[in-house]
Amino acid sequence: MNPAKELILNTSLLLSLLVFRFCISLDTISPNQPVKDGDILVSKGKTFALGFFSPGNSGRRYVGIWYNEVPQQTVVWVANRDIPLNDTSGVLSFNGHGNLALNSQNRSTPIWSTNASISTTNNSMAQLLDSGNLVLVLRHSQRVTWQSFDYPTNTQLPLMKLGLDRRTGFSRYLTSWKSEDDPGTGSFSLGIDPIGYPQCVLNKDGTPSWRGGPWTGQRFSGIPEMNHNPVINISYVNNQDELTSVYSVTDPRVLSRLVLNESGIVDRSTWLKARWYVFWYAPKESCDMYEECGPNSYCDPYNPDKFQCTCLPGFEPNSTRDWYLRDGSGGCVRRRGVSACRSGEGFVKLARVKLPDTSIAHADMTMSLEECRQECLRNCSCTAYTSADETRGGIGCLAWHGDLVDTRVYSNAGQELYIRVDAVVLAQYSKKKGLIRSKKILAVLIVSVAVMLLLLVSIGYWLVMKNKRGRGSRESKNLFRPTSSSTYLQEPPSSIRELDESSRSSDLPFFDLSIIVAATDNFSDANKLGEGGFGSVYKGLLDNQKEIAVKRLSKNSGQGVEEFKNEVTIIAKLQHRNLVRILGYCVHREEKMLIYEYLPNKSLDFFIFHETKRSLIDWGRRFEIICGVARGLLYLHQDSRLRIIHRDLKASNVLLDNALNPKIADFGMARIVGGDQIEANTNRVVGTYGYMSPEYAMQGLFSVKSDVYSFGVLLLEIITGKKNSAYYNDGPSLNLIGHVWDLWREDKAMEIVDSLLGEQYANEISRCIQIGLLCVQEHATDRPTMSTVVWMLGNDTTLAYPKQPAFISKNTYNSRDRLISEGASSVNEVTITMINAR
Repeated sequence: MNPAKELILNTSLLLSLLVFRFCISLDTISPNQPVKDGDILVSKGKTFALGFFSPGNSGRRYVGIWYNEVPQQTVVWVANRDIPLNDTSGVLSFNGHGNLALNSQNRSTPIWSTNASISTTNNSMAQLLDSGNLVLVLRHSQRVTWQSFDYPTNTQLPLMKLGLDRRTGFSRYLTSWKSEDDPGTGSFSLGIDPIGYPQCVLNKDGTPSWRGGPWTGQRFSGIPEMNHNPVINISYVNNQDELTSVYSVTDPRVLSRLVLNESGIVDRSTWLKARWYVFWYAPKESCDMYEECGPNSYCDPYNPDKFQCTCLPGFEPNSTRDWYLRDGSGGCVRRRGVSACRSGEGFVKLARVKLPDTSIAHADMTMSLEECRQECLRNCSCTAYTSADETRGGIGCLAWHGDLVDTRVYSNAGQELYIRVDAVVLAQYSKKKGLIRSKKILAVLIVSVAVMLLLLVSIGYWLVMKNKRGRGSRESKNLFRPTSSSTYLQEPPSSIRELDESSRSSDLPFFDLSIIVAATDNFSDANKLGEGGFGSVYKGLLDNQKEIAVKRLSKNSGQGVEEFKNEVTIIAKLQHRNLVRILGYCVHREEKMLIYEYLPNKSLDFFIFHETKRSLIDWGRRFEIICGVARGLLYLHQDSRLRIIHRDLKASNVLLDNALNPKIADFGMARIVGGDQIEANTNRVVGTYGYMSPEYAMQGLFSVKSDVYSFGVLLLEIITGKKNSAYYNDGPSLNLIGHVWDLWREDKAMEIVDSLLGEQYANEISRCIQIGLLCVQEHATDRPTMSTVVWMLGNDTTLAYPKQPAFISKNTYNSRDRLISEGASSVNEVTITMINAR
């Protein structure tokens, strides 16, 4: 044969064998067609794939199921999770008993098997369904004898049940991986605890760490995000046969999953626009942690000015000293010297709560709420009661006998809990309730009279102004019309009129003061999110149920009309997923307010500088935050219609949305520069010492490289979990930058990395440290641009060696002979708590 033809023939045969070897197009495994390492089964609709894989860079081989069309391999189930193969000799095939078994040439016994009761091997087949379920089926009867959905690992897929089969005692629950590179059984498990009144519980090594709570008829008590989800349908069954929870998606094309990761975080995510979007996760704050405040108390995360732990009505701290030191772990006890048994006692309602641990609760679904109250009142050991099911106005009776553990409140969700109190406390609450009712009636009368008077005055004013100003009055009335909240009717100050004229062209919606007053409950302390030198930030709820954050500037604040105008005009023109979104503004008399989107996860500093909350954001999430902030800055510097220098980038000015996506906030200090302008000068240095570049802090020179410096500081803080202002008295450097630089030169930079991040990410973290040091170099010309930073973060390229960084020491003086004190306080204190949603 011609050598060339022989070569072509041999090549064709080899390619054919390779195609057959590495891609089995069928979705079934039969006794005559095993799956070898390298073969891949694909479900009929090409949604899922089954085969051998190695997680990360481990080299260990596992049999698993993953999404077929998601570019980054996302494994949802692992067969031999605790017994990996060390080579590629594994074969998944049927054994003599008709079960699937995983064997290796280096082992005489099976590594893994389905262990189903089947008579003969020829009667079985295995099929990978488009749901991600691997089922073992009898050929003739089509009866399923085994399925992977009964043995989940760390992922719940749509139509997969979690819970208990009461007939057999078989329980299905999720267990975390040990690490990203090791799918072995980890420390965390998530399932439905049948003890007492069943509830969703996350355990760590068998001990509760977070509770999803009992089923309320519409959702689990501790997962308010489950309300009104148009994509997910959740069903819950609790009868004599089973205790299970299962969810489905309304659109079968949507890829959805619930994952318990190796850090003990549960999240529900959906594949959208080439990435996984997290719609909710838990635990997300300290009040979510099990028994954060001890027994007979509740946790309230919404008031940052007070201790988050509060004793339940009728209870007092078990240890006054610990309570004063903000340690609520000891909980509360019934007030000393009083009786709540047949002594005129009653019940006080606590609204919007996650119900206490129901493992000690008793349920009677035949009772009404009033019958439940009477029964609890008769039994002196009954400490609280509520409806077992929220549907149909509340049905069933759920009662506690003993300590009330792990209760927390929500801002706009939760149930009503009725707590047993003694006669004195009951009288106090009844009196308070009566006063509130009287005040409400009086307030209604006063407001009604005021509205009538205001209406008459407003009509008179309108007629007078119409004659005086003609059409001119109509041009400004949308900004300065009188509202039901004020009788101020004189001409607005000239500075406000200038603001009016400059902001009207921005197409930014104007909010009437009355709308803001109603939304924030007249700026009540309960809605206060934070406070800084420029004023306070409040949470609000509009009539359409949209949550907002209102930045109300103090009349005595350093931010005057110019800064306010600056923030309005700049943010109104910006549209980027990593920038906070402004919804509108309000100007009335001397009041100046900005209305932003409400972000419930607070700011980045709330997480990374807290001893326990840092564990809620693993390295993967921190890297996403770093990249998001970098993309936001790149947009400001290069991609927006304006070239904008932020001048106050820091951890407290990076807000986090529901999915922990970062959003850069607070543009009061920002400056717009020309498209070709690379540098500007100012006599008024604003921003935060510790984040300021040296040329800006000392000479007033600022540029896009000033923001790059601030980004570098922030990046190092995210990696280490420490503030740049932290002192390191055991070394020559007094701040974080200097300390990292000293360790970097000694090849010991990993010593300063947050210990919670794990060693498996050492290479990626070390690379990010080097990028951070490049950003904080002393000379601005040496620092990379944000476009280069984004490129370095997204590509595994060789990095330059950083030069000496600039770090302002404790005793550095600026050019104005004024001591610059190191720390996190801003020169202009508005930047301290800008929309810190607490």
